[in-house]
Amino acid sequence: MTAPTRDPKETAAALVDPAATIRVDQTAVTAEDAADAPHPGVAVIVRTLKTLPDKPGVYRMMNARGDVLYVGKAKSLKKRVVAYTRIGQLPMRLQRMVTETAAMEIVVTNTEVEALLLESNYIKRLKPRYNILLRDDKSFPYVVVTDGHDYPQIVKHRGARSLKGQYFGPFASAGAVNQTLAHLQKAFLLRSCSDAVFGSRTRPCLLFQIKRCSAPCVERIPRDTYRELVEEARAFLSGESARVQRELARRMETASENLEFEEAAMYRDRIRALTRIQAHQEVNLPDAADADVMAIHQAGGQACVQVFFFRAGQNYGNRAYFPAHSQDAEPGEVLEAFIGQFYDNKDPPKELLLSHALPQEALMTEALTSKAGRRVRIHIPKRGDRAAMVATAERNAREALGRRLAESSAQRKLLDGVAEVFGMDRTPERVEVYDNSHIQGTNALGGMIVAGPEGFMKNAYRKFNIKGPVAPGDDYGMMREVLTRRFKAAQRDDPDRDRGQWPDLVLVDGGQGQLTVACEVFAELGVEDVALVSIAKGPDRNAGRERFFMADRAPFQLPPNHPVLYFLQRLRDEAHRFAIGGHRARRSKDIQKSSLDDIGGIGAARKKALLHHFGSARAVSEAALQDLESVDGISAALARKIYDHFHPEG
Repeated sequence: MTAPTRDPKETAAALVDPAATIRVDQTAVTAEDAADAPHPGVAVIVRTLKTLPDKPGVYRMMNARGDVLYVGKAKSLKKRVVAYTRIGQLPMRLQRMVTETAAMEIVVTNTEVEALLLESNYIKRLKPRYNILLRDDKSFPYVVVTDGHDYPQIVKHRGARSLKGQYFGPFASAGAVNQTLAHLQKAFLLRSCSDAVFGSRTRPCLLFQIKRCSAPCVERIPRDTYRELVEEARAFLSGESARVQRELARRMETASENLEFEEAAMYRDRIRALTRIQAHQEVNLPDAADADVMAIHQAGGQACVQVFFFRAGQNYGNRAYFPAHSQDAEPGEVLEAFIGQFYDNKDPPKELLLSHALPQEALMTEALTSKAGRRVRIHIPKRGDRAAMVATAERNAREALGRRLAESSAQRKLLDGVAEVFGMDRTPERVEVYDNSHIQGTNALGGMIVAGPEGFMKNAYRKFNIKGPVAPGDDYGMMREVLTRRFKAAQRDDPDRDRGQWPDLVLVDGGQGQLTVACEVFAELGVEDVALVSIAKGPDRNAGRERFFMADRAPFQLPPNHPVLYFLQRLRDEAHRFAIGGHRARRSKDIQKSSLDDIGGIGAARKKALLHHFGSARAVSEAALQDLESVDGISAALARKIYDHFHPEG
């Protein structure tokens, strides 16, 4: 059997041999296999087993549409996958997964460590429904001391490591890194401006005036002295804070003894700034240079993983994560899956301090060590400062999960109230709210926001650029286009309504007219079992006097202090905010466009030359042919092209 071509990204940085993929489709199952298997899904697995080697690797189970249901890794693919053929011995969750399986893909790896790394990469990228999933894996901010310039800068950086320099972090939040950066600027007086700004300055900026920069741009500090400040900053951020502070204290005393009080005051201010960096860290871990502390707490079928970041002996903050998992998942199992996905795009520290033992701790240690290129230690401390720090993280995880469950409970009660107010058969799990935004018909845009039991689902928000044909200012036509496009896509991408793309309730901003349009769209597309309500602002657009319109009942209002009314107002206001924000972005982009952009051969440089010469695009359009030819970079042929563009009549 010939292996299909695979996207190189799927190999997780070329971990595996590209020719090692095996795919078995449901159509390849023989009648004999199907007869022996209690379910077609099991038949697919039985057929796959006949080609599986007794080697490490990663397997993917997919449904009939090609969606990945589950990603797993194994030391022996054959021995691991055979377990799925004994469907009666599997948990109910995995039984459902096997019954949906229509195809499998196998990637053979050289070692189990490679399989673990590849599994984490696949899970993070493909987000299979039956795996434990890490949510909200945003990149962390770092402090960077740059290289490649006579006067390095100290800046905040997030994302790919595109800047040349030394990175310090990660910090748990932008607020934490901004606060640290402000104190570092006071302590070491390093520039934060870009190289372009640095090269164009002729006098010191405000940061010099407030003593947060030494103004190397205008040579207010010798180059050698500035380099000393850079090395001090690097030493402080690398964990040598005590040595740096002792040296500054010594210089302050020397300056004071020599009656150089202004210089002594400068050193005093620098010492205070360094002290403030350390003072705002309420929780510290003695004798830990680089470590992440991770603790998990489970309750109510959910989990919270609290992560504290320590680098160079300093606390860089903490963050809570809420991984998605089945209710029967054990804490160690969830924590292990979390760690694998968490460090997929990050360098692990030298030490991980955990609240629970991992099912495959040795394998995870080996995988993280391989990824980091140095030894990584996983430890579950039982006593001492490290155990106390883990207990602190666990307490924070418990409190964060408690807040989340309380919020979810309150949100669930509000959704229960929505179902009661609108006479729905069941509590809505997904509510979609639609609003349009435009100015006299220009830059028209429709916005869709989504809410559920856990609050606003911002990754499901959508913007719809109105394509038309719609008359300027035709709100009904805009609403018709947005709803038609949205639900045609839902019918195409989620015909069985099992992928979470269908709402239980649709709210449209407007009155009876918007409701009528929405009902017509639903009727044309055959959309049923989706409650439809329009919400109109009250007289003088007063909040609290909204009227609600439904197809099968007279318009009605809710009491001004009704909690469901407040909830519906929040949903409508969020939809309005989202739609008008998208509209403003489009309008701003159009404002920046020029009539010159429509002329072929006019790039950024020639456009700049024309605008500098004539002052505006309008002046260019009114210029004579001879004047256009006089502009640097504009040939006679291009001048004629520009002139003809604005004077098509010849």
